[in-house]
Amino acid sequence: MRPPAVAGRFYPADPEQLSDLVDRLLGEVRGRPQPVPPAALVVPHAGYRYAGAVAATAYAQLTTASPDAVPRVVLLGPAHFWPLDGMAVPAVDGFATPLGTVRVDDDARTAAAALPGVVVDDRPHDGEHSLQTHLPFLQRILGPEVAVLPVLVGRTRPESVAAVLLALDGALAVVSTDLSHHLDERSARERDRRTADAVLARDAGALRPDDACGHHPLRGLLHHAAERDLTVELLRLATSADSGTGRARVVGYGAFLLHGAAGGRSS
Repeated sequence: MRPPAVAGRFYPADPEQLSDLVDRLLGEVRGRPQPVPPAALVVPHAGYRYAGAVAATAYAQLTTASPDAVPRVVLLGPAHFWPLDGMAVPAVDGFATPLGTVRVDDDARTAAAALPGVVVDDRPHDGEHSLQTHLPFLQRILGPEVAVLPVLVGRTRPESVAAVLLALDGALAVVSTDLSHHLDERSARERDRRTADAVLARDAGALRPDDACGHHPLRGLLHHAAERDLTVELLRLATSADSGTGRARVVGYGAFLLHGAAGGRSS
């Protein structure tokens, strides 16, 4: 069992406070979600104080879905602390949060690990926050039985990431990434707008490493979206300055929704 990596720092360690916070963030999202679950989401992974409202904008798209409509989630994010080539799925059976334990989907792990460039290795997941921050949202929306395959993505070709998504066809894909880092607010908003335009165009080749910390998984998702002819919608762009912090060095956040021709999961 993998213990929580950032409880008490990125979000409350107290279960009741965490549940209340997630529910409040979801309740503050304006607009009605689509009745059919999306094919994929792009969601930031910073602390809830800074990026929680943006993350909620994406996760609110799942609030009308029954848990049965989302049988599994494949969660892809960057490895911030481990020099990772390829992709790593965990060997542990579950990821703990203050709200309980999220089961690692063993069938999905087996399917992913059979692909080139994917290894089963807990070491890159140790202390990593890029996947952990999403779990309380998934637990509150999809319930305690939600099954997730956490995938850390290192230096990897977009085609390899797309192959994982194809092998897990039918899963909800969630790509975890923040956008620009440590620019002044005006420069960050300009950079993030260009990044958003590339995401909307499904142009994986237009993304650079300094556009998004999770550019490797994001490029893979865009390659997959182009192959499956998924539509990309921008839900929200923001920066850490929107939470009341300084404007000289900010981090950018974006939430995106991907869906098929009928508004749902497949093309």
